[in-house]
Amino acid sequence: MKKKFKMPTAYTILAAIIVIVAILTWIVPAGQYAYVNPKATKLQPIPGTYHTVQSNPQSFKDVVLAPITGFYDAIDVIVFVIVIGGFLGTVMKTGAIDAGIGRLVKKLEGKESWLIPLIMLLFTLGGVAFGMDEETLAFFPILIPVFIAAGYDAVTAVAVIKLGSGMATMASLTNPFAVSIACKFAGISMGEGIGLRVVLLIVFVALGIFWTMKYADMVKKDPTKSLVYDLHEEHKKHFLGNRNENDIPELTGRRKLILAVFGLTFVVMVIGIIPFSDLGIKVIPTLGWWFGELAGLFLVSSIIIAIIAGYKEDKFLPIFVDGARDLLGVALIIGLARGITVVMNAGHISDTVLHLGEVCLKGKSSAAFTVFTYLFYLPMSFFIPSTSGLATVTMPIMAPLADFSGVARHIVITAYQAANGILSLFAPTCAVIMAGLAMARVPYDRWLKFIWKLLAIIFIITLAFLVLAMFVYK
Repeated sequence: MKKKFKMPTAYTILAAIIVIVAILTWIVPAGQYAYVNPKATKLQPIPGTYHTVQSNPQSFKDVVLAPITGFYDAIDVIVFVIVIGGFLGTVMKTGAIDAGIGRLVKKLEGKESWLIPLIMLLFTLGGVAFGMDEETLAFFPILIPVFIAAGYDAVTAVAVIKLGSGMATMASLTNPFAVSIACKFAGISMGEGIGLRVVLLIVFVALGIFWTMKYADMVKKDPTKSLVYDLHEEHKKHFLGNRNENDIPELTGRRKLILAVFGLTFVVMVIGIIPFSDLGIKVIPTLGWWFGELAGLFLVSSIIIAIIAGYKEDKFLPIFVDGARDLLGVALIIGLARGITVVMNAGHISDTVLHLGEVCLKGKSSAAFTVFTYLFYLPMSFFIPSTSGLATVTMPIMAPLADFSGVARHIVITAYQAANGILSLFAPTCAVIMAGLAMARVPYDRWLKFIWKLLAIIFIITLAFLVLAMFVYK
């Protein structure tokens, strides 16, 4: 009897990709561009300066050390995730989340489906404004129990968060980490092409909500249709514990205060990271916070919540450490994902891939250039999942090429953003989706089964709109 194929874990998938990329460094010619400032954090290549360099094939030792270097490179995100684990562990121990979920589910009894579009639209605002991605990691452990308690499954919770923010990020209007940087290096204003992005935004968000609600409604009516039905009891036990409706803690005044601090923490987080000055907003100051400041915010909030709950130091610290330990696996995934880029850069093949795109796209007709630009950004987004990093590396080369093919530069930016966004929904090199699935305990193959048809639809819609826009903006 043949054994049924079992999908490897996220750790194995990422480790395998590191090995494959390392093998490629022995095959793909090494090369580099000259850079505007070789010492800058984000390197900006100078078009037409690509040249071959001495190859640096990655050895077994390099493969082993790649995730370790990945940890160093992503230490700010990893510390942020671990502190969030301690923060959530502290809040959960107080019973405030259980009490709040219980109250919410009772109030929405018979109307649970409203949860999906409302929460997705909230994430949409984040995606539109600042390309919300890593910031969603804080919401997975919070919303998964809510949806499971409401009769849905963990896949629904992941879809609400990831499609809520991701579909909007694909056509973000003001994302300072994608649109703003890309426009800067393309030499155009953020207003150019905004009409195309608005149309795509409406289409993508509506499609994401429809797709999620359709699946969620199916699971609600027949739980056996869930893609993770075999894990249902395990998920209930892990995310909801062994309690029943009568075990739900009372929502006392103290727990209400804890929930208020809990909610305020996320409001402050959003205010801290939005670059209001870049968006033309002068009333609200731009704090310029990033993962270091955010980790500090959640740490302080953990202490405040512990004080409200009446926990002394000897009780609070073990709770915080246990919570941090729960997300250690997520931190490992982030380091592994970053290790792929480490191997590519060390093997000097990142610029070679970029140069291949430059050669293939040069001199193409307007329609061909538009189509191939989107196709080019798909593999590039796999190897360089960072929106700002991808824009910095590619836009100085791609924007001038668009001029030679008679294509508006903003179409290149829309293609880049859409391609990077679609890859962030499923690519194993994108740490957020892999970390989110790990938090939700959803196997990677189940997520692919849920999303692959949607990805095909997005791909076709994006190509159609890009080609249409190419004719409109001639």
